[in-house]
Amino acid sequence: MAMRLGDVDTTLPMTVANTGFMLDRLGQDCSPLQFLRELTQNAIEAIQALPEPSGQISWDVDWDWYDLTGVYKLSVTDTGVGMTGEEMVRYINQLSSSVHEQTLEGNFGVGAKIAAATRNHAGLVYLSWKDGAGSMIHLWRDPTTGQYGLKQLESPDGSFGHWGRVEDAVKPQVILANGTKVVLLGNDEDQNTMVAPESAASPSRWIGRYLNTRYFRFPAGITVRAREGWEHPRADTDRNVLRTLVGQKAYLDAHASTSGKVELSSGVAHWWVLEDEGALTQNSGFVASSGHMAALFQDELYEMVTGRGGVARLQMFGIIFGYNRVVIYVEPAHDAEHQVTSNTSRTALLVNSDPLPWADWAAEFRQRIPEEIQALMEEVSAGSVSSDHRQAIRDRLRQIRELFRFSKYRLTPKGSLLVDPESVGPGGEAEEDSERERTKRGRGGQSGGRTGNVYALFLMDGGVPGAAVNPDNIPNVIWVSAQAGTREPPFLEDRAAKYLIEQNVLQINGDFRGFTDMVDRWCRQYAGTPGLRDTVEDVIHEWFEQALIESVLGVLALKDSQRWTAEDIARALSEEALTSAVMSRYHIDLAVKRALGAKLGSLRDRAS
Repeated sequence: MAMRLGDVDTTLPMTVANTGFMLDRLGQDCSPLQFLRELTQNAIEAIQALPEPSGQISWDVDWDWYDLTGVYKLSVTDTGVGMTGEEMVRYINQLSSSVHEQTLEGNFGVGAKIAAATRNHAGLVYLSWKDGAGSMIHLWRDPTTGQYGLKQLESPDGSFGHWGRVEDAVKPQVILANGTKVVLLGNDEDQNTMVAPESAASPSRWIGRYLNTRYFRFPAGITVRAREGWEHPRADTDRNVLRTLVGQKAYLDAHASTSGKVELSSGVAHWWVLEDEGALTQNSGFVASSGHMAALFQDELYEMVTGRGGVARLQMFGIIFGYNRVVIYVEPAHDAEHQVTSNTSRTALLVNSDPLPWADWAAEFRQRIPEEIQALMEEVSAGSVSSDHRQAIRDRLRQIRELFRFSKYRLTPKGSLLVDPESVGPGGEAEEDSERERTKRGRGGQSGGRTGNVYALFLMDGGVPGAAVNPDNIPNVIWVSAQAGTREPPFLEDRAAKYLIEQNVLQINGDFRGFTDMVDRWCRQYAGTPGLRDTVEDVIHEWFEQALIESVLGVLALKDSQRWTAEDIARALSEEALTSAVMSRYHIDLAVKRALGAKLGSLRDRAS
């Protein structure tokens, strides 16, 4: 029979020429602790494949290795279905191969090989028992060729192979007939793989911390444990222990005063308000216990942000105060219109191949903030300094209203840089072109439209219409401080202010040393005056507040300009930029001197 084009046999399957390079490159996209998730998930799926899906997973020291060599090696053991030697060769030594069903939403068959093998060049030793028979393979990175694969093993009888039988003497006690143990050797024989990577949170409990914050909850019937205090004697069961891990849900449910969910157009926002009980310190670092945000999918947490990043995201969702006690997990809709997957390295979620729509979710959540969270914010904000400077600042800014309307940007005709005229858009054309020539070229069609777009000929003067900057619409100002309970470090630590553009809110840090130093200076000048500090602080706050408001309004006036992108505007309104805006002191100090002179009398009069 003649072969026809399109028959399967006419296609030459694609192969990979350099798997070592590809694995190393993909491994760079993984977080340093991603291997903990990948090997834990493999173990979970191995247990779920049992007729009765229940079992144990233990992250522990490989005590056999330690007793023989004196070197700590990290291992993970499960009581799942186990694998034969042939199955391990087939599934472990093929890049995109898995004993479980591969799906876009689930197992890719590449996770552990990318995340773990690329960080353990000396190898991963797999010991697996199936129906009571134990087998072993050694996946490593060949130091000579740089290729990943199975190391050849030599049996006592002198035979060689890429898998071999192992004695029951090395079988973990928890494994009966079936189960698997994986030993992580690191990059050399002497490396202690129990030591936390540099970036790990809670170094003494890094394994438990990562898995608790990666998993919302573990499947029913599966117990996950992680070793802590391995440096202490094994008989010291108070410190050298296997801690049971439960995931974030159990902790949040146990320590929340209230919780609920907000339905969004493309997902659900699950929220918790933590009890005000010192939750920041009671967990000893094994969970994320203060305010933070993450995405939730299939009982796993992605893109978790804590610390300053968590505060920024929570404030974007409208949590201006009390952010250290609010946790929000957004679960994206997963249906015919919204296909949710993770990227290959499982560092982020994608919806229809696009990043998660955090900004859209935030806008919706701000419109539907639960009453319980609103009550928390009102309770905390009661300690904030209410500004009574708004009217005085507005009146002063009205006098210079026209300065907040920038003239149209034009290229400098005698500038030192040469500019390609075709790169100039509607915001500014070459100066030497006369109005007649521009009209002739544009309307007559002799030379085409500006920047190659004929419809650019019909743009109206002013380009993209932007919101007019009105000094009357000054930002809502909130002074915050740690002493008043309205600022939780590290938020705004040693920074002057933060501007929330979506809410038009300017948070000013009353603890910033640039402000407190000036307060101290003028308190020394007027020493001995009753009630002095409150008066001095109020005056100084007013003038620094005006400087920050002017900076915000001035930057906003640059929006929709040819040379100012949204990213440029964001950088110009960053915490660091606003801090820079109040570093000029001379004119503020003069204004403070005049204001204090009117309130407290001039220093010259006091001296006389």
